[in-house]
Amino acid sequence: MGPAPRVARVELTEPAAALLRRLAGLHGPLMFHQSGGCCDGSAPMCYPRGEFRVGARDVLLGILDEDTPFWMSADQFAYWQHTHLTVDVVPGRGSGFSVEAPEGVRFLIRSRLLTDAELARIDAEPPPPTGADQEP
Repeated sequence: MGPAPRVARVELTEPAAALLRRLAGLHGPLMFHQSGGCCDGSAPMCYPRGEFRVGARDVLLGILDEDTPFWMSADQFAYWQHTHLTVDVVPGRGSGFSVEAPEGVRFLIRSRLLTDAELARIDAEPPPPTGADQEP
C-alpha cells in the first residue's frame, strides 16, 4: 500500500472541466497559472503548455483533469496556502492572454478555507513541488 494521496488544493467545476477539455482539443496540452497581480492577474490564466515559463519559486498546486498543471506564484501561495481553490467558468471577457478569452467566458477562482483535518494532513506532507523541481 503506497502513501495516501496529497490533499487536493485545487479542482474544477464540471463546466470548467468541459471547457478545459474543449480548449485542449483546440490548443493541445494546457496549464494554469495564478499570479495574484491586479486586474486580470488575479484570475487563473490558461495557456498552451510551454507558452508560459514557470518560475523557480512557482508552486504546483495540483494536476487538473488528469493532465493540466495548476501553478501559483510563490507570493500568492503565501496568502492562499490555507485555502482550497475551485476553478469555475462564467460568462464575460477575461484577459486576452488566456485561451478561453475568445470564447466569451472566463475562468475564475472560488475558494474556501481548508478544514482542520486537511491542514493537519498537509502539515504531514512534503511541501508542494515548485518550478525549481521541474526538469528544464
